Amino acid sequence: MDQTDVIFQLILHGGNARSLAMEAIAQAKNKDLQGAQDALNRAGEELSLAHQNQTALIQKEVTGEKTEISMLLIHAQDHLMNAMTIKDLATEFVELYGHIHAGKEAGV
Repeated sequence: MDQTDVIFQLILHGGNARSLAMEAIAQAKNKDLQGAQDALNRAGEELSLAHQNQTALIQKEVTGEKTEISMLLIHAQDHLMNAMTIKDLATEFVELYGHIHAGKEAGV
């Protein structure tokens, strides 16, 4: 796979992870905590795929093959970092919504 393909894979999997994390928040808000957890798990899988592609670029550079820094690569890295942040926040939101819904059901 050439560098451009790897970069597009970063964008693809990062975008999927971000979308799944946002889906998890929406599901938790609507009291579907199992669906939210499933979406978070799938987001984690997408992030893992993105990291594999990122690692491939890093390994090439370690062996002496320089990576061309392009706007596309910067965009891909930005996409990945945002996805990681959103997933971390989504995990907190899902937990928080779980506590809120449990409190309402208990009459608190």
